[in-house]
Amino acid sequence: SQRMAIETDPSYGDCDQEAGKKGMRVARSIGLLSYRGSSAYNATQQENDNFFKVAGFRATTYQQYQGEKLSRRFNAYSYYRLSQAFDSHNIGRYRGGVENALASIQCPTLVVGISTDIIFPVSDQIYLYRHIPRAQLHLLSSEFGHDGFLVESDKLNDILKPFINGK
Repeated sequence: SQRMAIETDPSYGDCDQEAGKKGMRVARSIGLLSYRGSSAYNATQQENDNFFKVAGFRATTYQQYQGEKLSRRFNAYSYYRLSQAFDSHNIGRYRGGVENALASIQCPTLVVGISTDIIFPVSDQIYLYRHIPRAQLHLLSSEFGHDGFLVESDKLNDILKPFINGK
């Protein structure tokens, strides 16, 4: 969906650093729906009760702001290619499947799942934990979906520090 949004930008395809920026802003808005999820939006973007309000909603302006912020840091072609890399990645390719690839990991591994992450759901983290030898699993409770790893930095540090320090 994000790539389709970028492709709809009439400037996408132009040989210009600014090409596709409007489409990328829409793409970011689409992505935010899965990065944050409804619980985070309900907690941070609630409106005051105003029966007559028809524009300028907090969630809308937040989405616009985040799209603008991303378009200042990213080139649309880079964002597009990065999304393709996510879609095409397959750790099991040429390794006898995913389970064989995971079983070959020999380094200490910490798997962290975020309770409301719908991009990398807890069930996927449990799968990794079960198939990586000697892996550790920690679940982080957060209302902020995939972005929980950014928003809940103190909680995440409490999980990471002992692992990094070998405790």
